[in-house]
Amino acid sequence: MRTMMGMGMGMDGLAWRGTVYTVFILHFVFVCQLLLLQPLVSASDSKTGNAAELFERASQSIKVKRYSDALNDLNAAIEADPSLSEAYFRRASLLRQLCRYDESEESYKKFLELKPRHTSAEKELSQLHQAKNALDTALTLFDSGDYAKSLEYIEKVVLVFSPACPEAKLLRVKLLLAVKDYSAAISESGFILKDDENNLDALLLRGRAYYYLADHDVASKHFQKGLRLDPEHSQLKKAYFGLKNLLKKTKSAEDNANKGKLRVAVEDYKAALALDPDHIAHNVHLHLGLCKVLVKLGRGKDALSSCTEALNIDEELLDALVQRGEAKLLVEDWEGAVEDLKAAAQKSPQDMNIREALMRAEKALKMSKRQDWYKILGVSKTASISEIKRAYKKLALQWHPDKNVDNREEAEAKFREIAAAYEILGDDDKRARYDRGEDIEDMGMGGGGGGFNPFGGGGQQFTFHFDGGFPGGGGGFPGGGFDGGFPGGGFQFHF
Repeated sequence: MRTMMGMGMGMDGLAWRGTVYTVFILHFVFVCQLLLLQPLVSASDSKTGNAAELFERASQSIKVKRYSDALNDLNAAIEADPSLSEAYFRRASLLRQLCRYDESEESYKKFLELKPRHTSAEKELSQLHQAKNALDTALTLFDSGDYAKSLEYIEKVVLVFSPACPEAKLLRVKLLLAVKDYSAAISESGFILKDDENNLDALLLRGRAYYYLADHDVASKHFQKGLRLDPEHSQLKKAYFGLKNLLKKTKSAEDNANKGKLRVAVEDYKAALALDPDHIAHNVHLHLGLCKVLVKLGRGKDALSSCTEALNIDEELLDALVQRGEAKLLVEDWEGAVEDLKAAAQKSPQDMNIREALMRAEKALKMSKRQDWYKILGVSKTASISEIKRAYKKLALQWHPDKNVDNREEAEAKFREIAAAYEILGDDDKRARYDRGEDIEDMGMGGGGGGFNPFGGGGQQFTFHFDGGFPGGGGGFPGGGFDGGFPGGGFQFHF
């Protein structure tokens, strides 16, 4: 019996242990299920949570113009939750503003698959197409040289629908340079550099704008900064070394002009002007410098051209106006010289040098209205007295009325002029007074007018100062007719 009882108790213990073991196994399996399934459930929940968080972070990045970070977060949000339609819409809108039109269109279409007939999305997709077409048109117009029209497309369409478009912003700066709105180009390129201080294209364009305003130091700093970032950038190298060469040529021209090497200076000025004909803010000073040198060389026609070029660029440039007046004196444009110098004197009434130049011009103008006795005798203003006598004798023979029977009236008029010219130029004192610009009337000579008339009556005497008489005459003109005077008059010729 004890044996039976012992066996019963052993069986109960075994059953109990089996039950415990079974319960343990079931609990173990349950715990394993919990441990294995919980991460999967958590991951699913976290993905949804992360997508919303990423979307919110992208929105904040867009506000502060951190577009690259915003796109990364939007892409991650869509990967975490492909059904997050707002992320597609926001990404499409951002890509449109950046003028990444193909990617933007794809995102709009994906959003419209999730949200069909969405009014705002359809409207923005239409704006995308307008902006894309406008950018293509603007680029075509730019290449064809229609800068104003191209700028209109960029400002009124592209940058309205794609305000963050880097390509459109840079094109706008290029167009502003092309239409010579350098201050606006500096401003717009400055906005680009504020967002990206190492933008090489913006550094190049802004440097060019300063260059064309002749602010060469600032221009050089922009070019140098770009070259530190990319030493092999071809356009930056061309701009930087082009500027250095221009300044070198300009300095050489100025130095040679100051040293009195005028002909060398002329060549240097011309070489500097040839480097960049469009650089008018600098070239105006080169034209003026060249004009001054040419005036000193007495090359009036060339000087006139250079000064006019300077005044075409800056009509208020006083020095150019004065120098053009001097150039006009050289080419004997007396009235033009007076006009320019009078205008200069009005701009700077206290400048005594200008007043002195104006007085010279007015005197020259006054002298130009007198008879030009040198021209009448056909001699230069530096002619010797013997040259004057020879010219006088030759012309007197040529225009003697007895030798010009068929055109007697013309001959008499010419003869009077010749005689009057010699009366002045053949006398040292009268010639000196004439050269000083004194009035001829003060000398009793009328320039062929009422003061001197060898053919009128009244007994006026006029002496020809010939050394030996006319050839073949023996005291009178050959062929007779004037053996010692004109018939019927009181005018005697003494040879």
